[in-house]
Order: sequence, then C-alpha cells, then structure tokens
Amino acid sequence: MNSGEQTFENKQQSPAKKERAAPDLLADRHILVAVDDTESSKRAVLYVADFLGEAPGFTVTLLSLVPIPEPDHFQSEGERRAWIDTHHQKMEKLLHRYRQILIQGGFAEEKVAVTVETTESLSIAEAIIEAQERVGSCTIVVGRHGISKQEEFLFGSTSSKLLHMPKNCSLWIVE
Repeated sequence: MNSGEQTFENKQQSPAKKERAAPDLLADRHILVAVDDTESSKRAVLYVADFLGEAPGFTVTLLSLVPIPEPDHFQSEGERRAWIDTHHQKMEKLLHRYRQILIQGGFAEEKVAVTVETTESLSIAEAIIEAQERVGSCTIVVGRHGISKQEEFLFGSTSSKLLHMPKNCSLWIVE
C-alpha cells in the first residue's frame, strides 16, 4: 500500500454499540418559531422562510401561546371560556397565515406544524422552553419586540429571559 492510500474496514457494530451511536445526522433539524400577532413575529417567520425555506432537512413548528388572565378578571367561567376560545381561534388563523408564508418560502407542507397553547401560570419564556423540550427542537426563533430600555429593565422581555434559559438548543432573536 502506498503511503498516500487509505484503507477502510467495514466493521459491524454490536447491537449495544448501535444504540449508543451518534444521532442520525440526516434526520430533520427541528425549528420552533414562537409567534404572536406582532410585526416582529411576522419578521421572524419571514426570516426563517427566507433563510431555510429552500434548504433540505428542516422541520418547523409554529407556536403561539395564549396567556390566560387571572380568574378574577372574568365575571363567570363561561366568560373565561369564551375569552379563551376567541383568542385561541384568532391565533389559529394567524398561524395558518404564517404557515402559508413558510410553505411559499419553500418548506414542504408536511414539514410545517402549528400549535396554539394556553398558559396560566408560566411566563411566556418558560412556556416556550417547555414547548421546545416537548417537541425536541434544536433552535428557538422569536421576534424582538420594540420595547424601551426602561420597560425592559422594569418588566423584562421574553427574548431577554430566553437568552438565559435554553439548554441544548440555539436561540435566534430576529430584530
């Protein structure tokens, strides 16, 4: 054999070693795009469509969270239920429009899922992280809302909170 030649052996792995093998590098990478009804969320969706739409190997979940006000905000349980249903339907329509943007950007229909979730006790950032862990996404994408530095200092922002929370995933904050 020449010094420049390489040989490759075809070694079969035992079943135990197969289980411990690295994850399938050809599997789709899962992107979670957390959105609401703001222009910054729409920009985040457009960015993902433009940046990844024609690229193979990506699956997207569009997530919208409906934060439910405290129970004492409503006169009755029926009023509370109606409020939740109205906001849930509004976000479903929005996610349908955002899904169409991703499909027109080059994603296959079966590669774009939508989900609307209600949350009562968690912060929006915590709810996004829970969803990321549940769906197993490797990336979270959010739009940065244009709040002032004073508002961000006093109340915090979802994107600021997300900067410190995700584990084992990347975070894209779209301006």
